[in-house]
Amino acid sequence: MNAEGLESFRDFVDNRSSALLKTAVLLCGGDLYAGEDLLQNALAKAAGRWQRIDEPEAYVRRILYRQQVSRWRLKWRRREVSVAEPPEAGAGADAAAAAELRLVMRQALSRLTARQRTVLVLRYFEDLPEADVARLLGCSVGTVRSTTHRSLARLRVLAPELAALGLADVELQPSRDYSPVEVRP
Repeated sequence: MNAEGLESFRDFVDNRSSALLKTAVLLCGGDLYAGEDLLQNALAKAAGRWQRIDEPEAYVRRILYRQQVSRWRLKWRRREVSVAEPPEAGAGADAAAAAELRLVMRQALSRLTARQRTVLVLRYFEDLPEADVARLLGCSVGTVRSTTHRSLARLRVLAPELAALGLADVELQPSRDYSPVEVRP
């Protein structure tokens, strides 16, 4: 890579790595370290082809999604869930409720399979249409629809505590601290 390409790559990493890391962490079920590994591998692959990439962010995101798909296709992958300590919550009932919701949502997402989690992240966190998710994952739109439906149904069964928290009254937004959701009244 020449000096101009190296500078362009560094600028891209400086400007877009935090947004890409959020997506990678969510794809890994909230595991910050696995998300960092996933992003670093994607950036390393992109660096080798940097001069030929027209849309760098789309290219790196596609690498992230496909690497995650490859991870859940591996049969020897251990079924181990790493959970970091929750961040210290601020004072007040709203902060406590928001922290509880983030923890419950993170635990609920970790109970899904990697494929289900990937589809939900792409559809609801990345806000991609079904056709784009299908194209990224290399499957049909019908597969994306059925996986989304089954994932949400499984989430409701595996985490009935989400209904107990009264999620009908709150708006779920992407979090700024790598947690799956943030509550905004």
